[in-house]
Amino acid sequence: MNWKQIRMEERLRRWRLILGKKSDPQGEHTLEGEAQGMDDVLDALYDAERQGGLGSSSPTVNRWLGDIRKYFPSSVVQVMQKDAMDRLGLEQMLLEPELLESVEPDVQLVATLLSLNKVMPAKTRQTARDVVAKVVAELEKKLRNPLREAIEGSISRAVRNRRPRFKEIDWNRTIRLNLKHYQQEHQTIIPEQLMGYGRKGQSLRHVILLIDQSGSMATSMIYAGVLGAVMASLRSVKTHLVVFDTAVVDLTEQLDDPVELLFATQLGGGTDINRAMAYVQTLISKPADTILVLISDLYEGGNENELFRRIHQVHQSGVQLITLLALNDQGAPMYDKSNAAKLAQLGLPAFSCTPGLFPNLMAAAIQKESIHNWMARNGVVAR
Repeated sequence: MNWKQIRMEERLRRWRLILGKKSDPQGEHTLEGEAQGMDDVLDALYDAERQGGLGSSSPTVNRWLGDIRKYFPSSVVQVMQKDAMDRLGLEQMLLEPELLESVEPDVQLVATLLSLNKVMPAKTRQTARDVVAKVVAELEKKLRNPLREAIEGSISRAVRNRRPRFKEIDWNRTIRLNLKHYQQEHQTIIPEQLMGYGRKGQSLRHVILLIDQSGSMATSMIYAGVLGAVMASLRSVKTHLVVFDTAVVDLTEQLDDPVELLFATQLGGGTDINRAMAYVQTLISKPADTILVLISDLYEGGNENELFRRIHQVHQSGVQLITLLALNDQGAPMYDKSNAAKLAQLGLPAFSCTPGLFPNLMAAAIQKESIHNWMARNGVVAR
C-alpha cells in the first residue's frame, strides 16, 4: 500500500469516527486502539437509537466519565457532559458523590448543581460544595484583578481631591503633575500640588446587583455572585447583591463567601421584577452615586405597568440603571423583546455582557460615561 492509499484510509477512518457506526454498516473501516475507545464513548452518547445509552448503573456512567477524560481535552469533555445531561437525562448522576467526583467542573455544571440543591441527598452536598468552590475559585482568580483595577482606576479618575491627607495621596499622579518642579541640586521634586484618591475607607459609588434567579439566568447568577464578591472587597464601592423570583432576598451579608451565597439562591420559579425594584428603591440614598445593574431576561410575572413606573422614577432620580439580559459568554437566547423595547424608549438599552467585558462596563459607569457610547465603542448591540 503506497502513501496515498494510507493517507486515504486514514481520512476514511476519521470520517467513520465522526459519522459513527451507522455510516459504515458493513464494517469496512475498522477502528483500533484509542480510536475504538473514542468511538465507544461517542456512540454511547450520540447514537440516536439508544435511549439512556450509558445505562443507569453507577459503574457504567463512572467508566464513561473516565473514558471521555482519557480520550478528549477538557473543553470537549465539558461539552460532552452537558450533552449527556441534556440528551440522556443524567442529572441523577450528579446526586451520587462518587460520580460527581468524576465530572470535569465548569460553570454549566455549577448551574446544574445549584438547580438540584434542594433535592440533593446529604451524602452528596459536601462533594457538590467542593466542586462549586473549585469553579468559583478559578473564576475569582480570573476576574479579580481586571475588575479591581478597572474600578479603582476609574474611581481615581472620577474623583479629584486636591487637598488630600497624607494617607490619601495618589503618589503616581502627584509626581507626574509636579515633574516640572524637579530640583536638580536636591535631586528631588518639590510638589506644589498634591493629588489624592479621596478619603480611604469612603465608598464613592454604590453598586446594586439585582439578579433574576429564574432557571434561564443560572450562569448569569454564578458570574454575578463572583463579581459581586470581588466588588464587596473594595473600599471604594459599597456593594449590594439582591436576588429575586416571586420573592426578594438580599444576600449582601454573604458576599464574603460566594460559595455560600450561590447555595443560598434558588434557581427556577416565577419572576416579579416589580417587587424587586420596589425593594431596591429602599436601598438608594444617593442616586447620583448609585449604579443599579438589573440582570434579567425581562419576563415579568408581576405588575408590568408598575414596574416601568418604578424604572422611570429610579432613572429620573439620577441613578445609572444598566439592564443586562445575560452576564455570561453565551449571550441571551430568550428574553422579553417587548419589555426590552420599552426600556429602549426610556433611553435604557438592554444588552448582553460577557464576564470579561464587565469590568470595563463598570469603569464606564463609575465615570458616568453614556452607556450608548460605551456600547458603540465595544461593539455591543442593544436587543
